[in-house]
Amino acid sequence: MGERRRDAVDMLVGRNIRILRQDRKMSQTELGRKIDVTFQQVQKYENGTNRVGSGRLFKIASILGVPITAFFEGAHQTANEDAGPSPVAMLTEPYVLRLMQAFCVLEDMDLRRSIAELAEHMAARALPQWRTGEDQAKPQRLRS
Repeated sequence: MGERRRDAVDMLVGRNIRILRQDRKMSQTELGRKIDVTFQQVQKYENGTNRVGSGRLFKIASILGVPITAFFEGAHQTANEDAGPSPVAMLTEPYVLRLMQAFCVLEDMDLRRSIAELAEHMAARALPQWRTGEDQAKPQRLRS
């Protein structure tokens, strides 16, 4: 029997499990206990290495309090890889979810704009083509 290759949808489902689990401040160990698997198995689900069966996906959705369809958010973008990273995919980058959660608490629009401009400035210095759009693999410049 041949080795199974990672499928884009399996990776998408896993990524969305990770985002939703982290949003609920739940560890892999805690989720694993609730679905009767080890934290290593949760890691494999989140990395898209192992497929999540329908029954287990239903259980994860119940535990996280989301509809099963939440795990397929961004599926339309997996079909179009040229579109660049989806906003959902960007949430899996280190610290992005925490930054977004803190940013959303801010009510002062001038402060929000200043933070966005600071981040854009830092990104442009770190990767000059980021601002010009030469590198399509990077997020587009934020609009204020």
